[in-house]
Amino acid sequence: MIDILYFAWVRERIGLAREQVDTQAATVADLVAELRAREERYALAFSDLSALRVAVDQDLTDFDAPLAGVREVAFFPPMTGG
Repeated sequence: MIDILYFAWVRERIGLAREQVDTQAATVADLVAELRAREERYALAFSDLSALRVAVDQDLTDFDAPLAGVREVAFFPPMTGG
């Protein structure tokens, strides 16, 4: 079971701030493919991965990051300086 956190417009499109998912996905990209297949709101939120960043157990990473032993995955838009 993995905790998935959604931030900013990702949260707005999906309609959830967080959820727990039981997945067999090997990588973040595999997880995204599973989520996209769920329903339209996920497909919309994950339609352009270049507009998203991902953190695995609170460390920024890439979509090819492995999920073995991971407890938390967070999706959010790129942050701007300030």
